[in-house]
Amino acid sequence: MSARATVTETSLPGVLVIEPAVFGDDRGFFFESYNAKTFESLTGQSPSFVQDNHSRSAQGVLRGLHYQIEHAQGKLVRVTVGEVYDVAVDMRRSSATFGRSFGVVLSAANKKQLWVPPGFAHGFLTVSPTAEFLYKTTDYWAPEHERTVLWNDPHFAIEWPLEGEPMLAAKDKAGRSFGDAETFA
Repeated sequence: MSARATVTETSLPGVLVIEPAVFGDDRGFFFESYNAKTFESLTGQSPSFVQDNHSRSAQGVLRGLHYQIEHAQGKLVRVTVGEVYDVAVDMRRSSATFGRSFGVVLSAANKKQLWVPPGFAHGFLTVSPTAEFLYKTTDYWAPEHERTVLWNDPHFAIEWPLEGEPMLAAKDKAGRSFGDAETFA
């Protein structure tokens, strides 16, 4: 993540779209996907990442909307193969944007990343035949504190680029409605 990366604020304060400077030629490309000093200079934040995760999903798979009510995780997410529609939802009652969502296309082609700070639910829909999704987290996975809010809760009005029903894990099918979900202060 070189200093020439750009950061775009979103409609949710703290959620940022990061576009790294990509250097390419006939041989391929190179970019710095993360550099702590650059991240801090561009965002004013210095998260400490403790875990890296990598998932692969088929087209139509929707993962989320997940968050941890304790041991809340900040996530720096990106796609290395394919394309997803990525969504963050503000779950902080004290926030002016409580209950609002933001979505963005992340792909291997556009190389955009999304910073989702603690206090937000997160999920994505795979829109290409397959997608490989990488994310760094600021806290460890704590399954006893993991919560799921329904991906299609009408309160969020998320416009998922989807025809028909997505493929969901059992925990995503059993997610709570926003009105019944545990939230952050």
